[in-house]
Amino acid sequence: MSWPRALKATARSGLTVERRRLEPLVAGRAALGLALVVGVTLALLGTEAAISSAFGAFQAAIATFQRSWRPRPTLALASGASLALSTFLGYVTGAGAHLALFLALLALWTFLSGLAWAAGPTIGIIASSNVAIMLVTVTLPTSVAGAAGHAAMIAVGGLVQAVLVVLLPVRRWGAQRDALADALAAEADYARRLRQDPVAPFDPVPLMTARNAAAVTRRQARRRPAELHGARGLAERIRPVLASLADPALGVSAEGPPRARVREILAAAATVLDAAAHAIRRGEAVDLPPGAVAALRTPDTGALLTGPPRRAADRLAALLDDVVETAEPRTETASDARARPTLLRLAPVVAAQMRAELRPDSAILRHAVRVTAVTTAGYVLGTALPFGHGYWAPMASVMVMRPDFSQTYSRSVARFGGTLLGVGLATGVVQAADPGVYASAALAVGSAFGMYLLMRTGYAASQVCVAAYVVFLLGMGGSAWTQTVYERVVLTLIGGVLAMLAYAVYPAWETPRLRGRLADWLVSDGRYAATVVAHYADPAGPVCADVRQALLDTRATRIAWQEALDRATHEPVRHRGLSRAAADDAEHALAQFGRVAMLMEAHLPERGAPPVPAAATLAEELRRSTERAGKAVRERRAPEWDELRETIATCGPLMEDPLLRKGAGLLLDALDDLAEALATPSSPT
Repeated sequence: MSWPRALKATARSGLTVERRRLEPLVAGRAALGLALVVGVTLALLGTEAAISSAFGAFQAAIATFQRSWRPRPTLALASGASLALSTFLGYVTGAGAHLALFLALLALWTFLSGLAWAAGPTIGIIASSNVAIMLVTVTLPTSVAGAAGHAAMIAVGGLVQAVLVVLLPVRRWGAQRDALADALAAEADYARRLRQDPVAPFDPVPLMTARNAAAVTRRQARRRPAELHGARGLAERIRPVLASLADPALGVSAEGPPRARVREILAAAATVLDAAAHAIRRGEAVDLPPGAVAALRTPDTGALLTGPPRRAADRLAALLDDVVETAEPRTETASDARARPTLLRLAPVVAAQMRAELRPDSAILRHAVRVTAVTTAGYVLGTALPFGHGYWAPMASVMVMRPDFSQTYSRSVARFGGTLLGVGLATGVVQAADPGVYASAALAVGSAFGMYLLMRTGYAASQVCVAAYVVFLLGMGGSAWTQTVYERVVLTLIGGVLAMLAYAVYPAWETPRLRGRLADWLVSDGRYAATVVAHYADPAGPVCADVRQALLDTRATRIAWQEALDRATHEPVRHRGLSRAAADDAEHALAQFGRVAMLMEAHLPERGAPPVPAAATLAEELRRSTERAGKAVRERRAPEWDELRETIATCGPLMEDPLLRKGAGLLLDALDDLAEALATPSSPT
């Protein structure tokens, strides 16, 4: 994609307003916390303390809106405490009085916030926001004691938001309920699509999200509703059973009475899964339509389906019964919850992840270097310019910069557009009404409420409210609107331009790394298939921990590939060895390879079943061949499957299980398609 097209695409995405379900109660609770903090501190301690506490409460509330499965009070407390520490250290190092010392701290703090993205977007966003708000709050104190007081008020702001989350709960466990319900609903949609397309693709993201949501701390495990435990694991097991039931390669013809029966079972399964998803989302009892229950239990299944399809239908009915039982609200809680470390125990894990990114080829390290250089340069430039309020430039930069090109550019455009509109609207109100301290505080709280309400509908929409919030908040301290409008707009533009220039000068493009991402997916797919096939040689039943882990690994590499491909689509660089057409064909081939392995997993032999010794040889060759192929893909060579083809030809007659024999051939066909896709001459995208 050329630079003009890339800039146009990112600008359009940055200004897009998404249609999302609004959460007015949650937004109202966050605004209430902000109002309490501002009102009380304004009445008791004065304007500057109110502004400090407002920043703490404002940022803490934003932290509770992040897509994290940790308790919201914990996020609010962590945000308030880290911002308080940042502000105090910023003042002690001498912001304004000792510019060189403060710049050193700013560079260190910004570099660490950039590396924090290695631990995930939630920690990255909180760390970046702390740097941005620190740039403002360090200008408020006038002494070390005053800095300590301001830091304390910021921490109090976070504490108030945490207490309100506890006292005024809105949909307890709502995020976890939604994640699990979305996974079951995705399974239901998959079942319906399989009725028309027996080889329909399935997006594993909802299942991965539900898995992340299922990890809890010990404290959470004691309080988690029982219906949130167990259904996710069942949904994981249902997906391959649905696929194997629908696939014509396993015995059910494309038309005729057996296929009609399969479609009926799939429709009934979709109805049951939707009912379970609805019950879990709302915390209600499962309401099963009688027609769906009757369709699953009709006795003619045995007369119409035989072999693998019959086993799949029976297993599906049993799994759906378990889903319905698990989804019923109960009082007891699960004792074997997936463990999530506390924040204190998470600290060394995050530190290790950050250290792991200290390597030359790391996109996170490049982001940390970029954001550090831009923030410090922006602060120096903003201080040197005769505008005053020079912190707006670095604040804009650190807030918009992300590890990838498209988000950085789209957010830069959205922030400038939102700032221009928000400052203009707030200025009009100030000019027309000339509000006093308390009226400005009320307007600031109202702007914050709008931001909390709209923050998930698009970055541009939320920035309108953020800009107005800052204008009104600083107006409480006596800053005239003329001191915040022109300077903030110009400096925000400078900060956005610096951020975009930094990515152009020192990029971290995904496009050249696409082959590596594809190779990772291929190797993990091969290990998954090899692990499944190996269990035919050593039957251990349908539920195996090593198969489960291999499946999770291949899902993670597949999602990493898809995310990288999406980012590369908007980058202004050539394909460098992998055209878009080749990438699409290779993705289809690997998805088919993983799907065949999943079908074989759905029919793993029961413990004690007769072993198939030849399967062990095939499994080992699958692992070796895909690892060699992964190396070839990284080196821009087409993979070869001669040894695997010979192994299948040799072992095929020795494999008595027809499903295993058929699956081996389908795996090889998918790998041949992959080799053909990568052998296609590349053309610019």
